[in-house]
Amino acid sequence: MDLGFLSDPYLQSWANLLLRWLHVIAGIAWIGTSFYFIALDLSLEKPKDGNPAIRGEQWSIHGGGFYYKRKYALAPPEGLPERLHWFKWEAYWTWISGFALFVLLYWGNASVYLIDPEVLDLPVWAAIAISAAMLVLGWVGYDLLCKSRFGQNERLLGAILFAGLSVAAVVAAHVFSGRGAFLQVGAMIGTMMVANVAMVIIPGQRKLVEAVKAGTEPDPRYGIAGKQRSVHNNYLTLPVLFLMIAPHYPMVTNHPANWAVLIALAAAAVLVRHFFNLRHTGRVNWALPAAGAAIVLVLVVLLAPRPDPALAGARVPEFAEVQAIMASRCASCHAARPTQEGFAEAPKGVRLDSPAQIRRWAAASAEQMRSEAMPPGNLTEMTPEERRAFLAWVAAGAPAR
Repeated sequence: MDLGFLSDPYLQSWANLLLRWLHVIAGIAWIGTSFYFIALDLSLEKPKDGNPAIRGEQWSIHGGGFYYKRKYALAPPEGLPERLHWFKWEAYWTWISGFALFVLLYWGNASVYLIDPEVLDLPVWAAIAISAAMLVLGWVGYDLLCKSRFGQNERLLGAILFAGLSVAAVVAAHVFSGRGAFLQVGAMIGTMMVANVAMVIIPGQRKLVEAVKAGTEPDPRYGIAGKQRSVHNNYLTLPVLFLMIAPHYPMVTNHPANWAVLIALAAAAVLVRHFFNLRHTGRVNWALPAAGAAIVLVLVVLLAPRPDPALAGARVPEFAEVQAIMASRCASCHAARPTQEGFAEAPKGVRLDSPAQIRRWAAASAEQMRSEAMPPGNLTEMTPEERRAFLAWVAAGAPAR
């Protein structure tokens, strides 16, 4: 995929760094705002003066001062103040920066990051088209579901939504590379979340403001829909954060049942989020985080690498043979001056172009090779025999001979 002037690997690296920085900053702002307002809403108490126009109020202390917050049942009878604070650009910039990163890395380098020929040998254009279609269909299907009769039953809606995202995980895992599948599902959820803000929450709030300014009774359905989508975003936050960082950990993304790992860890994240939401209402249910922790512990055990029978008694290669494998299969990316298209420097600073560097990164390289995360999509066509030879060398203590 031609990215114009960003086809230069050096400029790609800068774009990657700056977009990632912006993505983290905007994401912190959005998540912080979302978590705060959900916590506030759940911890509101009945107004002491019995004012029917007030749904709830809260006293709090922070930053050396006291705060008094009140939430109106629908709209303030005295009208709106001259200055009304909105919260939207945090969400918009999180998605803009995240989608730009996704395009830069996973569409711009689809043959490296998005496509794995051993999963499905797709042409670049087809992989990008499927990825884009899943983003759009994910939002359309979710939005229609919320607006259907199922949207009136939150538990049923949540179950259907979880099932739908599980299906998306299975599809992505059978179409894209391991890390590509996790990012694809994460991008789908992130798109749904920001579309909730842009297409439902903010337009509904505009309708409420317009009604108050016009002196008419606001339609309560806008507030109900906005609250529903805001709560959904709250529960989706921890799963999407996990999906954003997971591609750095091949033990989850490159497992043969990576789709099941994705679903299980997303479920654990939802359980933890529900624990905190209940706690904001004054209820504590330790079974929720305990269940989440149990899921993680079970996965730690199940995903633990098993001894490879093929390595038992295997010949330990001479270091010269190991160095030749690294030179032909790994050093095109992991070198002081990479020759692989799209790389200006060695990924994560890992160089495998000298004896000292090969030994330095031996254990880390073994983990990547064992999971078959590297080379990505087996671009350099490393053979099973070469992979086993390297693993046997590492298992023998990475001798320098």
